[in-house]
Amino acid sequence: MPLRDDWSSAAELIRRLDRAIASYPCALHILLVDDGSAQGCNAADFQSDFAVVRTIRILRLRRNLGHQRAIAIGLAHIDQTAACDAVLVMDADGEDTPEGALQLVRSFSDQGRTLAIFAERSRRVESILFRIFYRMYKVLHRILTGISVRVGNFSILPRGHLSTIVTLPELWNHYAAAVFRSRLPLTLIPIPRGYRIAGKSRMNFVALVTHGLSAISVFGDIVGVRLLIGSLVGSLLAMVGILVVIMIRLFTNQAIPGWATYATGILAIILVQFITIATSFTFMILSTRTNLGFVPVRDYGLFIAEVVEIYRHE
Repeated sequence: MPLRDDWSSAAELIRRLDRAIASYPCALHILLVDDGSAQGCNAADFQSDFAVVRTIRILRLRRNLGHQRAIAIGLAHIDQTAACDAVLVMDADGEDTPEGALQLVRSFSDQGRTLAIFAERSRRVESILFRIFYRMYKVLHRILTGISVRVGNFSILPRGHLSTIVTLPELWNHYAAAVFRSRLPLTLIPIPRGYRIAGKSRMNFVALVTHGLSAISVFGDIVGVRLLIGSLVGSLLAMVGILVVIMIRLFTNQAIPGWATYATGILAIILVQFITIATSFTFMILSTRTNLGFVPVRDYGLFIAEVVEIYRHE
């Protein structure tokens, strides 16, 4: 669970999670990734008579990195330090519900514990304006990557998937997109989104745009190829337009209006721009094929300040 100052929400969510999963035979070890909180954690808030929660630990980061990178570091830490059958990834604010977590756990067991299970949002609770922009983003994402946006972070991963995912540089930008990009076997189940337990979301418009671009960047080579093809098509259309005007001028007796000369000049400028864009995308695609970048399992330790255990089941 990545969080920033949502300590009261996290404590209440863990209590609800324990009650929801108490009927399922399992043991939960909670890892809270503290993404640069300004407020300290009161360990007393996390003490309770839990049924399935065995430990609660806080992994404190040296600085605020953002939700997605906090998840990446948390997953890499679990991969290197914990023995488990699966990893449940969820937000600490309550929008990922305990009932949804139980659905993920049960589905994971029913699927033979070999598939990653993601929550497909069957109901959203945001404002109308947010939903409008989100729908526009989904269309853009579909056009640029060929993949529909249907999930968030709420998911469960088998242990075997974890050791693969933490080697992906794309995980540093966006968790869900990296899992989809990895082509590991997964499935989706519909789970409605819940409501925040306390406080207001810190996600503003700029942060949401950055989040969306981070998801698209995971498919950078695919986006680059699609934009390259679009640029080449645009170049071809511009060339056809120029040739049509020239042929009419040289090989027919039809009068060419004065604006045709200006149109030819504009088409020539557009042609040069499309060629420049196509060349840029070509080099961008080639560079992404050679750059290794940040590897979570190798580099995650640089950002960890400390790991503190605040609860252990006696």
